[in-house]
Amino acid sequence: MDPDSGGRARILLINPNSNAATTAMMVAIAKSAVTDASDIIGATATRAPSMIVSADALEAAAAEVAQIARAHRDSCDGIIVSAFGDPGLAAIKAALKIPAVGIGESSMLEAAEGGRRFGVATTTPRLKAKIDALPDALGLRSRYTGSRFADGDPLELMRDPARLCAALAGVVEACIAQDGAEAVIIGGGPLGEAARDLRSMFAVPVIAPIPSAAARIIRLATA
Repeated sequence: MDPDSGGRARILLINPNSNAATTAMMVAIAKSAVTDASDIIGATATRAPSMIVSADALEAAAAEVAQIARAHRDSCDGIIVSAFGDPGLAAIKAALKIPAVGIGESSMLEAAEGGRRFGVATTTPRLKAKIDALPDALGLRSRYTGSRFADGDPLELMRDPARLCAALAGVVEACIAQDGAEAVIIGGGPLGEAARDLRSMFAVPVIAPIPSAAARIIRLATA
């Protein structure tokens, strides 16, 4: 950490979706999850859709995410990639010496703690293959109960927070009752507020990915 920072870790949260309001929401959630011993700033992609809902868009976002990370490499102590498929994360880890985490990998590692079986509840069925590949990459396939998706267009659901929360609650319940999940991740950065609201509604842990990533990057950046 830079001595001029007063010992505070400076974290860059990159939103691969091109929506500045979503970035502000993500940064606020990340800040609320960590102590005041850190500064979290946001950076918003400009070439991606306002909400990434397809595998092609996720893959296309990776190059810009890595570009943003390189541009900030000398002004931060750690990086969060705040889209559930972690686009660009592998390239960032390969190119930069500072720690970097994705909300997808971070939430799955938290969900699997203690040997728990976990599932993913989200709104983007066209990202199913990308989501289902993450447990394999993390060595967690044996604990993964699968992904389930809320009915309805993802963008329309985002415009109605109450409807979004209700739709996701039904999917979380299915992950628990039908798949045997002992923890359920709300799979998506733009779903951060819904994830926060759902945490108190179920007996099993409902994992919010942004707080998972924020806590993890602070541990890595201050180790």
